[in-house]
Amino acid sequence: MAENGKNCDQRRVAMNKEQHNGNFTDPSSINEKKRRDREERQNIVLWRQPLVTLQYFSLEILIILKEWTSKLWHRQSIVVSFLLLLAVLIATYYVEGAHQQYVQRIEKQFLLYAYWIGLGILSSVGLGTGLHTFLLYLGPHIASVTLAAYECNSVNFPEPPYPDQIICPDEEGTEGAISLWSIISKVRIEACMWGIGTAIGELPPYFMARAARLSGAEPDDEEYQEFEEMLEHAETAQDFASRAKLAVQNLVQKVGFFGILACASIPNPLFDLAGITCGHFLVPFWTFFGATLIGKAIIKMHIQKLFVIITFSKHIVEQMVAFIGAVPGIGPSLQKPFQEYLEAQRQKLHHKSEMGTPQGENWLSWMFEKLVVVMVCYFILSIINSMAQSYAKRIQQRLNSEEKTK
Repeated sequence: MAENGKNCDQRRVAMNKEQHNGNFTDPSSINEKKRRDREERQNIVLWRQPLVTLQYFSLEILIILKEWTSKLWHRQSIVVSFLLLLAVLIATYYVEGAHQQYVQRIEKQFLLYAYWIGLGILSSVGLGTGLHTFLLYLGPHIASVTLAAYECNSVNFPEPPYPDQIICPDEEGTEGAISLWSIISKVRIEACMWGIGTAIGELPPYFMARAARLSGAEPDDEEYQEFEEMLEHAETAQDFASRAKLAVQNLVQKVGFFGILACASIPNPLFDLAGITCGHFLVPFWTFFGATLIGKAIIKMHIQKLFVIITFSKHIVEQMVAFIGAVPGIGPSLQKPFQEYLEAQRQKLHHKSEMGTPQGENWLSWMFEKLVVVMVCYFILSIINSMAQSYAKRIQQRLNSEEKTK
């Protein structure tokens, strides 16, 4: 694999020097032009050029739809098979019969799995800035289950309304019956499905880099171009970020499966680089995806679950609230909303929400809801900006190709 990398580096240097007409250009001027183009694209954002950004975004959407329509047209047999299968499923769903109890059970499980897998994909697929769905959805869900388990002394919450709403079961649980393992088991499905989604979301960088390496073409991806530049200047890297990226690349390249597993098993913002490295060096798909799946859906997911469960266990929460109250001056005023919020949650768990909702719950719930709305809106804005910049890059590439042919 290292020998292939050296050959690729030599070929890449030659391609940087040679133009289509056979002339040679200074690599520094090429890099300078790339830098100017990148800065020009980065200025195409909604808060600087709203009309241009929306126009480019719409045109990029049309191009993507055209490309997908063309791909589907050339795969008519697959499309027809999918439509026939969809028709059979729709008929099965709506036709009355004894099978409906199984259909409803399958529908419930499918929607649950699809929801959490979808949130996992959104967290890692690289659309815009990425949506931090662990902080917004999975983490709060695990925290709610943890708080409810200690309050109810049970995890056998009635279904329905669980998981949409958590209430204590009618039968009283014994004090101290809740263990760490019982809470882990209760949220295992949601957490593992989310982890599987994050593993699926890491596939695009791998496939992009693999296709670029096999075809020899320059990919339309800045992360891959940065990866190539990093390989070219590996010996002269001085800053911490470059050295960290090189460490990830060397670990994945030299250790293989267990190197990928190590990178996937810990919170790692540089894991996209691991996917690009694996694709670039033609690591087999199941080696990459298998290690990523085990690392993210099993090892990393259990680490994150344990952290949230321990943080929101009963005695830790009580200590945190007491610590807030001990802050000089403003402590008691800050402590009161949290105490009222926790009391409101206890009342809800014991079917006492009709007694009234304390003001503290409204304040904290309002803050979290607005935080979710702001982060989702920013995520959507980042997708619009990213797609508009992709269209701007198409224009720049077309102009560059026209200049080369003159």
